[in-house]
Amino acid sequence: MSKLWQFLAVLWLALLPALTAAATPAPVVVIPLSGAIGPASADHVGRSLARAQREGAQLAVLQMDTPGGLDTSMRQIIKAILASPVPVASFVAPSGARAASAGTYILYASHIAAMAPGTNLGAATPVQIGMTGSPDKAGKPDSSAPASSNQDALSRKQVNDAAAYIRGLAQLRGRNVEWAERAVREAVSLSAGDALALRVVDLTARDLPDLLQRLDGRSVPMAGGTRVLHTNGAAVITLSPDWRSRFLGVIADPSMAMILMMLGIYGLLFEFSNPGFVLPGVVGATCLLLGLYALQMLPVNYTGLALLLLGLGCMIAEAFLPSFGTLGLGGIVAFVIGGVMLVDTEQPGLGVPLGLILALAVTSGLFVFLVSGMALKARRRPQVGGEVALIGSRGEMLDDLDGEGWAIIRGECWHVYSATPLKRGQPVRVTARQGLRLEVTPSSDTDKGAPS
Repeated sequence: MSKLWQFLAVLWLALLPALTAAATPAPVVVIPLSGAIGPASADHVGRSLARAQREGAQLAVLQMDTPGGLDTSMRQIIKAILASPVPVASFVAPSGARAASAGTYILYASHIAAMAPGTNLGAATPVQIGMTGSPDKAGKPDSSAPASSNQDALSRKQVNDAAAYIRGLAQLRGRNVEWAERAVREAVSLSAGDALALRVVDLTARDLPDLLQRLDGRSVPMAGGTRVLHTNGAAVITLSPDWRSRFLGVIADPSMAMILMMLGIYGLLFEFSNPGFVLPGVVGATCLLLGLYALQMLPVNYTGLALLLLGLGCMIAEAFLPSFGTLGLGGIVAFVIGGVMLVDTEQPGLGVPLGLILALAVTSGLFVFLVSGMALKARRRPQVGGEVALIGSRGEMLDDLDGEGWAIIRGECWHVYSATPLKRGQPVRVTARQGLRLEVTPSSDTDKGAPS
């Protein structure tokens, strides 16, 4: 009997770790997604979903509060969600948050869609290519205007493409297809309660713990089969943006990209004007490359970029050419227009503020005109070198002169000639120059000439 008890005890100890592991639910990963959706957001979400898979998470919660963002970044996030082996729950929270524009597409693409009370979603029209109808004073589309007279072919094609895209996502997840298409074509929005009633979202929850409690035991259809969630009591891991995502978010901001480009151009200009300093050249080249890297991730209008560079070129040329301000003023105008046109989108948080453009233009203009003023003053000063400065200089004979000889003038030894015989040590004054020979005449202390 004792041997039986010993065997059962050993068996219990051997199975205890496996039973404990089976009783502990897999962790839940929370991915915050706030602010405008851009390249940094897409990079963060993609790497976070990959990490959730590596750590064996049973669910990834994408907690959203976004006004929208770039179409390319939105589609990159949706591709990551559709390819994820870990179920993704998009949760619009906390109260007061929104999932507008691109956020609505992401919500429809997720395996589970949830909202907190006091939140809203919708307005999914791609505004960067224009909206249906003529805009009224508030910037909203006028549905009474004929579509054929207010939309070009490109606008209609892109709106239709966006509508088909969100309709496909709605059909994939079994959500309200009609309202999804209206969100694109009519820019309508919904509150959390209305979204639940219209089957746009699957459930509402006060906060993250309430969401996990409501999802416990829920079956989620996946590509590899149905997965049952056990979220009650599961460990929650929040994956905040790391240094890479934060750095990418900083430089991918259109305002920062513009500032980096200007710092790069002025740093290289200073290095080329004063070779050997090295530091301005290194900093300028680094800033310019970072600015160009940021711009290639943004929807840049190349006409605006060309105007921006033209404006900088004109302002820089003003410091070297006597245009009396014409190039500088023209450069400032081109710079402001190019800055306004630089980022080809109307999404909130993804444009260059007009105040920043004007501040950079004024700063550059003041700097250029200051340099131009200093150059103009330098031109007005009397010449202290060359042939002009040499005429009238005084010196002293090094030997007796009867026709030609040598004299020291301005600290240099010159071959001189004179029609008047001169003695060694006698002061002389330069009257003309012929190649490497100077014509001199006798000088006295009362002569008014340039000092030797």
